[in-house]
Formats: sequence, structure tokens, C-alpha cells
Amino acid sequence: MSECIFCKIANGEIPSNTIYENDNFRVILDISPANPGHCLILPKNHANDIFELNIDMTKEAFGLSKKIAEAIKSANIAEGINILQNNGESAGQTVNHFHIHVIPRKTDDKVVLKHEPSKLSDKEMNDIKKILTEKIQQF
Repeated sequence: MSECIFCKIANGEIPSNTIYENDNFRVILDISPANPGHCLILPKNHANDIFELNIDMTKEAFGLSKKIAEAIKSANIAEGINILQNNGESAGQTVNHFHIHVIPRKTDDKVVLKHEPSKLSDKEMNDIKKILTEKIQQF
């Protein structure tokens, strides 16, 4: 997409702090990091979200997230790692180009990624289990 900022970054039209690149992806340091070493994994071909990314690219993207996480951990930049991928505005996606955040974490950092736990009844849990068990067979 000609107006997509992440397409332009992923394809080298806009300079970035690239730490890794292959034929399908560019990995950059986030310019507004949650913590130092926060990386973004960007596919070079546009997909709005995970639903538009084919399965092979999805596998490669998440395999790459493991590689980046291992590099961050071995460089002693982090004690732990968050791997985060949002799909849709309601899920926190702010740029409509599939991307994965790899966020270094330390015990005393100020990054907050929490939710309020909910409690489902046994019926609700069983209903969700049933529909998802059926639907997953379609993919």
C-alpha cells in the first residue's frame, strides 16, 4: 500500500534502525519503545492484520519473534520478554499493517500489560469450548 508507513519502513523507503532483514521481513528498533531494545517485526508485503497474512508468513513471523527474543535475552538487555501482536482497533492495533512487538522486560520497569481477569460460568466456558473446537477444524 503506497500510503502505509510500515510498508515504507519495511521496504527501505523510510530510514529505520534495522537490526535484521530477509526477503520477507525487516526488524527495526521501535522509535517509541516501551523499553530499550523494543523491536518491531514488519512484513515487507502489506497485510492489515493476522487475518490477511498467509500461514507460511505467519509461521515465519512468529519464528522470527523467537529469534529476536533470544538475541535480546542473550545480550542481557532483558530479564524477560513480551511478544505482542494486536489485531484490530479494539485490540490495541494503531497501525493497520501486521507487526509483532518484541518488548524487553525487567522486574522494575514501568511497562503495564495487564487485564482484569473475568470469571466465566461452567456453561459459558463449555459453550465457548464447543464453538471454538468446531471452528478450529475449519482452518
